[in-house]
Amino acid sequence: MAIEKVKRKGRTKDAIIEKKDQRWHCRNRITLVFGSNDVEELDTYIYGDHSLEFKTVQFHQAKSKAIEEILDNCIDEFYRGHVTEIHTELSEDKKTVAVEDNGIGFPLAKIKQVYSEFRTGSKFRDEEVDEKGFLHRTLGQNGLGAAATCLTSDLFKVRVRHYNSKKERTVTFKDGALKISQSQAKTFKGHSGVRIEFSLSKEVYKNNVVDEDLLRKRIIDLAYNNPGLTFYFNKEKYLFKKGLLELAERIDEAHSQDIGSDSFIYESKNSKNKKVKGKIDTSISVTLNKASEDRERFISFVNSTPTFDGGFHHDRVRRLFINIIKDKLERVAKKEKLVISDNDVLLGVTFLVGVTMPNPRFESQTKRKLVRDANLEKAIEKVMTTQMPKFLRKNPDFLATVVERAKSRHKFQELKDAAKKGKKQKRQRIEKLLDANERKNRSDCTLFICEGDSAIGGLRSARDKLKQGGIALKGKPMNVSQATIKDILNNQEFSDIMASIGIVIGQAIEEKDLRYSKVVFLADSDVDGGHINTLLTNFFYSFWPEMFEQGMIYLAKAPLFEVVTGKETLYFESERELEGYKSKHLKEIKQIHRNKGLGEMSPQAWKYIMNRDTYTKIEAPNSQEAKEMLNICFGKDSSLRKELLIDNDGEATSYMSDETSVPRKSSKVAKKKTTKKKTTKKKTVSKKMSKKNTSKKASKKTTKKKTKKTSTRAR
Repeated sequence: MAIEKVKRKGRTKDAIIEKKDQRWHCRNRITLVFGSNDVEELDTYIYGDHSLEFKTVQFHQAKSKAIEEILDNCIDEFYRGHVTEIHTELSEDKKTVAVEDNGIGFPLAKIKQVYSEFRTGSKFRDEEVDEKGFLHRTLGQNGLGAAATCLTSDLFKVRVRHYNSKKERTVTFKDGALKISQSQAKTFKGHSGVRIEFSLSKEVYKNNVVDEDLLRKRIIDLAYNNPGLTFYFNKEKYLFKKGLLELAERIDEAHSQDIGSDSFIYESKNSKNKKVKGKIDTSISVTLNKASEDRERFISFVNSTPTFDGGFHHDRVRRLFINIIKDKLERVAKKEKLVISDNDVLLGVTFLVGVTMPNPRFESQTKRKLVRDANLEKAIEKVMTTQMPKFLRKNPDFLATVVERAKSRHKFQELKDAAKKGKKQKRQRIEKLLDANERKNRSDCTLFICEGDSAIGGLRSARDKLKQGGIALKGKPMNVSQATIKDILNNQEFSDIMASIGIVIGQAIEEKDLRYSKVVFLADSDVDGGHINTLLTNFFYSFWPEMFEQGMIYLAKAPLFEVVTGKETLYFESERELEGYKSKHLKEIKQIHRNKGLGEMSPQAWKYIMNRDTYTKIEAPNSQEAKEMLNICFGKDSSLRKELLIDNDGEATSYMSDETSVPRKSSKVAKKKTTKKKTTKKKTVSKKMSKKNTSKKASKKTTKKKTKKTSTRAR
């Protein structure tokens, strides 16, 4: 098919074809070499004296990279075994940087070429091996970095002391190598190596002031990545021995962990079909802040270069970490009917990953993101699969935290579903509710939750119909600590109570929705009644602790005894109260009636209860202690309850208190004590026979005593 001919009017103007030299191109297209030339925000960290702070900083990518290129050349010499110290200085005006190492330098005749011409360097031989037969591992690969820094500097002064020739020379590049001057070669004394002093061009970088904190950060990062190599920054010394684990400890010493370090050796063939070996060193440490709700963080380096934008090594470490932990918890998850999400595993984790390898491949010259490498994948899999089992054995509490997060998330979803169902239940008619008749001001209304249907009859006749309502329980309510949200929603009694008050599981209480401002528990004055009160307390505190903070939950004690005297009828809540009265007023007493339950109380006793001005407020001043105690009383671990109920002095442990009705433990049983009983052998036959004959009676007596003692404690 022929291409259409375009009809144009008149003569057109040709495009101007130009050729620019590398100096112009580098200075005017600096983003191609060093990345963004604008100030941007970067989420990173800054070092304090002995600390580290994660923060957002103002970051100039191009300016930072220009300085790093000079430092990276020193690190490459360290990899080759030639450098033991690197010194960096920043001038007082923050515009001049000096970097010096104690390496072997290079031939003096090459100085001009190395620092003013692209594609000049010593690292193009990707297949070159060291004396041990391993491929070289370097930061520089393209012969661009140092030359680009020189071409974009107002002043770039290089002094090379060449170890092999024992000569030194200084070459000065000005205005981006537009002017070059050099000294004569001469013999030097002292260490060999390269010293570069430079001031970046204000014309190119817009602002040539160097950020001291970020430069210090880069140098300290290099020190952590290269254990054994000594760094100095403005006379400050940095030398580390444990590498990234020390960085993890600096972030959070209490929660830092070393997953492990390992080397992976592989073989390949070069272009000449000759076998060569490669070595990849991988180091992985973490900090585990179990209380944190923050997303995971990565601090990573490839050949000491920070990979701010992550890449393949991030993705592989993260996925293996998640999968290994999920596999470990698979049985628990199945048993608990949980689905463990990636987020459950990663919350609060900071990964510190260091990789040193031959010929790493990045997305660009800025080296901020690593691309996939098959050998690196095998290296990461090796260190994770061999080291993670040991890491998990050392951190069972972290595994427990992951499970708890999954449970909490599951519960949160259940609560959301419960809220939807609860809204529907609020609109339903409650058959068992004896409602208060107040229509306008429901904040004056009180709901009594009574034990047994028979109690409603007495409450009905004695109550203030306008402001007092009642609802009955059938026996003991559900223990919500060992029930699912679904079970609680399907429990008719709890559904009726929630709908009566105007509360919904999964939602905080709202005053405008409340049909009653006070809730009063009214149960029999016996052990079962006390148990019902604590079960109700557990129900309300588990889902609406704010009701206790706002003083909405109360306890009403029903009188156990009604005592008729010549003048009046008196009511007593315990045998102790009754005995105290009898000791002083025995002659006045005409009749004593013991109430076995609310259903046996007289109408006058009901009036006595319903007309009270105040009831015992149930409070929980310390929410953490309240949760712990409710867990002891109603949680799955029964051994905790045994500790609560059994004290060494045989004293009773009260479930409910007048001051605070959330269950609490006596201080005498806070610590469990064990005593060894001394046993004496019965040596004579007669004693043995005597013991055998009386064992039945003793057993009966002991059983009777234990029953009585347990009853006392429970009461």
